Amino acid sequence: MGLKMQHMALIGVICAVLLGVIVTVISVSTGGSTQPSSAGSTSTGPFKAVVVLNVGSVNTTPPNVLVLEQEDDKAPVKITGTLINLFPAGNHGFHVHESGNVSGGCGSTGGHYNPYGKNHGAPSDDERHIGDLGNVVADAEGKAVIDLSDSLISLTGEYSIIGRAIVVHEGSDDLGKGGDDGSKKTGNAGGRRFCGVIGTIYNKP
Repeated sequence: MGLKMQHMALIGVICAVLLGVIVTVISVSTGGSTQPSSAGSTSTGPFKAVVVLNVGSVNTTPPNVLVLEQEDDKAPVKITGTLINLFPAGNHGFHVHESGNVSGGCGSTGGHYNPYGKNHGAPSDDERHIGDLGNVVADAEGKAVIDLSDSLISLTGEYSIIGRAIVVHEGSDDLGKGGDDGSKKTGNAGGRRFCGVIGTIYNKP
């Protein structure tokens, strides 16, 4: 009886070993793993985002909508769209602000997005905030067609602007050339007419 039990135990061990070998072979042959992978996939683009400028001193119908597109993490971000009800005619400061908090209106979006601690400048300047996008130009009917590209902002990576806010100002941005402290901080662009949070457009693979 004891010998029979030993034989049965030995057979059980052999079966367990064989089962383990079979599972391993199947896993290797199919490129799979017996353990779930903890590594997430990294997207290389294209990236796409949208901002609805539905907060501010003036409401528009339909709302002002801008689309942001970036082919990959090294490409510039292209911003396109049309703004209406933007008065007076002429230049209006156009910036990415540090916070996407619009619970208190555009005033709660903080200052220009500036993680490097630089002075305010023009989009073409080396000394500028990441959020410095210059001016948009409104015509006599309050319409501004936007079609611009910027190589410093990004929709991905450590300094992504996703979740932050775009703000359109009441006045012209002097691009840091005004010669005073306000110019070096904000471009003296005045009040905040429109703002909205930058959100990702998710395209299912």
